[in-house]
Amino acid sequence: MLAAAFLFNLGQGVLRPSLPLYLQQFFGANYRMVTLIPVVFGAGKWAANLPTGYLLDRLGRGRLMVAGLLVIAASDVASVVVSIYATFLGVRGVAGMGWAMFGTVATTIMVDRSAARGRAISFLLMSETLGLLLGSLAGGSIYQRVAPTGPFVFEAGCMVLGAAVVAWSAPRATLNPRATPVAVRDWRLVRSVVRTRGVQLMSVTNAAVTAIQTGTLVFLFPLYLAERGGLRPETVGYLVGLGVLGRLVALWLISSLSDMRDRLRLLALGLGAHGVLLGSLTVVTEPILLGFWSLMIGASAGFIAGLPTAIVGDRVAPALHGVAIGWLRTITDAGMLLGPLVMGTLADAVHLTTPFVCAALLVFVLAWLCHREALAASSVSEASA
Repeated sequence: MLAAAFLFNLGQGVLRPSLPLYLQQFFGANYRMVTLIPVVFGAGKWAANLPTGYLLDRLGRGRLMVAGLLVIAASDVASVVVSIYATFLGVRGVAGMGWAMFGTVATTIMVDRSAARGRAISFLLMSETLGLLLGSLAGGSIYQRVAPTGPFVFEAGCMVLGAAVVAWSAPRATLNPRATPVAVRDWRLVRSVVRTRGVQLMSVTNAAVTAIQTGTLVFLFPLYLAERGGLRPETVGYLVGLGVLGRLVALWLISSLSDMRDRLRLLALGLGAHGVLLGSLTVVTEPILLGFWSLMIGASAGFIAGLPTAIVGDRVAPALHGVAIGWLRTITDAGMLLGPLVMGTLADAVHLTTPFVCAALLVFVLAWLCHREALAASSVSEASA
């Protein structure tokens, strides 16, 4: 499973730096046309997450993952041959649906590992991050040295290879004797999931963290480094890479802590640290300090990345894990869609530092809510004991 996730994100990573260049070269795309790509891709994910959660045990987890990977591969091939921008957008939206089919099932499989749920989710996120990092480093070279269509072909190859890996390991990876066909067919079960204590808070937390990640750290942080820090593009790339390194280290650290400590308390602590780093960044301009802040922001983001998913897995009945993860990812992807729009608007309307301050305040509120929920859960446990 981890090998398939790595291949999946390796292909995604290769396409990230090269896709804007491809759009400009072949479609004469402006900035708005370029930024529409992640929007339609995210919309495809958003639309497919919850249906996948309902269908994964009815149609078969391995089959859905293989189908999702092959959908992305087919979309890559179609992306190379289409010559109309609107059609290209539609193809990338279909690729987003394939992404949801694989990602929702893969996450559910890790959540089902109750004995070491936190470690399993952290390892999945580590394989995803490593694949994205290596793919991003190679994407520009493939585009320039092989062909502009090379990244699409490379991603399609990764998806086909990942599908082969899943098909080979499916009998082991998709075993879930607790799931019931009746539950999978009941479309009202999402109500039970949403009403489970803590699920709404974890969904909002995941969406907010994702909105901050995509809207502030991915799009605006490089601009902050260049404008406020006066750094050259090459140096900006190195400092962004430090953030990815910090995320990997933190994911490894939390993989051990998550299964030994109260996950809600860890999440509240991590959110508080994340908020402090985001807010204090606005007064940092020295290159060395910016590098340290980038490393620590990446680490704090990695520390909290998998905890909401693990907590939902703890709270929701095992038979409803597929529906719960589908719901969680649907709300999370809504944050991914809204984050760039809201944070970009704040930066344009007020100042480049404003999104970071607002993100810090939002994270502090979530940290307080998680802390309060942890206290309430502890009181319930003591009362029942």
